[in-house]
Amino acid sequence: MKIGKLFFVISILMGVFISNSFGQSDSLSSDKKDSLPLSENLLSKGKFHAHIRSYLMSTDNEKSLTDFYAVAVGAGIGYESPVIHRFQFGLTGFFIFNAISSDLSKLDPVTKIGSRYEVGLFDLTNPSNRNDLDRLEDLYVRYKYHHSKIEVGRFELNTPFINRQDGRMRGTIEEGIWGEWNEWKGFKIEGGWIRRISPRSTVKWYDVEDSYGIYPSGVNELGTKSDYAGFTKSTGVGLIGLTIQPKTNLKIQLWNQFAENVFNTSMIRADYLMPFSKEVKLQYGFMFIHQEALENGGNSNPAHAYFGKDNYSNVYSAKIGILTKKLDFSFNFTHISDEGQFLMPREWGREPFYTFMPRERNEGFSQVNALNTRLAYQFLDGQLKTGLSYGWIKLPSVNNFAQNKYGLPSYHQINWDLNYSFVHYLKGLSMQLLVVYKKQMDTLELQPKYTFNKVNMYHFNWVVDYAF
Repeated sequence: MKIGKLFFVISILMGVFISNSFGQSDSLSSDKKDSLPLSENLLSKGKFHAHIRSYLMSTDNEKSLTDFYAVAVGAGIGYESPVIHRFQFGLTGFFIFNAISSDLSKLDPVTKIGSRYEVGLFDLTNPSNRNDLDRLEDLYVRYKYHHSKIEVGRFELNTPFINRQDGRMRGTIEEGIWGEWNEWKGFKIEGGWIRRISPRSTVKWYDVEDSYGIYPSGVNELGTKSDYAGFTKSTGVGLIGLTIQPKTNLKIQLWNQFAENVFNTSMIRADYLMPFSKEVKLQYGFMFIHQEALENGGNSNPAHAYFGKDNYSNVYSAKIGILTKKLDFSFNFTHISDEGQFLMPREWGREPFYTFMPRERNEGFSQVNALNTRLAYQFLDGQLKTGLSYGWIKLPSVNNFAQNKYGLPSYHQINWDLNYSFVHYLKGLSMQLLVVYKKQMDTLELQPKYTFNKVNMYHFNWVVDYAF
């Protein structure tokens, strides 16, 4: 759906919204609340919200390789109307400035590779862009029925396969139609069709088929650069999800993602909390994901296809742990089988595995074994939160191009994060510190291009948010 058509649809729906409000004014006269003029209703009952964000990020690579740093500042404002005769609309916008940074368009002289993380605070499609970094984000009309809804326009999704992703300045936003049915206790069904997307770390909107390959695309089975960017043919992405909670402590999710003409991904996930004592619960989780190609994987020419015609993958992920009011501790495991690479466009979101850790992914690999342990604890009634996690990720050799798309060696990863939320006068202000250390697992000497911005590095993040 082109933007002109989208605005046409939104205009029609808003016309219905307004005419419905005026057309039924007589029937509403007995209700003093709803007898206000529409303009007063929108102003007095609508919700304005604002968000100010600053982000300091820095990467310390091995001594012979380039380091990067950046400080981004930004702000946004939005509005959500009250629900009037089941209709509601909203919009938000956000702008970002590069306050100070190293030259993010500069390539490391040894590897001929640029910034991996810091450029993501701004516009990775144009690393030299320091000022023109604004984006119209939410822009939707929503119809609500009790606890259910259907919306059309631009909005944020949080699904296993399309989501905002972990922190940068702004997340991924989608354009299309989305619905949720929440009328039966313990049962939720949701789904829709996405035609356009604005990935995290970009400021433009792209048709879904043009979103493949905006981020670095890795290599193909021959070890040469993957060449699907600009060649993928697809009308969009359809998703449907079913969440069932037959018991308070049991949650089952079924999801299917249909990337038209490219690939299909299905997932089943079950999470269970078992009471162990009055204060302690045991937590268990398991998920299985299966992928397979659709049609020609995006292009009839295999050299330009995103998903190999014969490629398919199976992923198993599980967790076991302890949960209390203040403590969350778990052991996690993920295995990607050797049938084929698990592929999920990084432009759309982050993977849903239990072993996921910010600043790295297992997407683009097969024959993977990942172990992870997490410990999170809350202080001051949740005002202060801290977490420590360790990951052991065994990957195929960097020279095994068929199973290692991004040339990432096996590695150890340690993440430490600290979050503090202010209260009273400074309510809405929060701060976050994230420190990441990644170490190559074996002692093999690798070419710098396989370690730069990937392993043997420290990565620092300091975020300040104020939302009101």
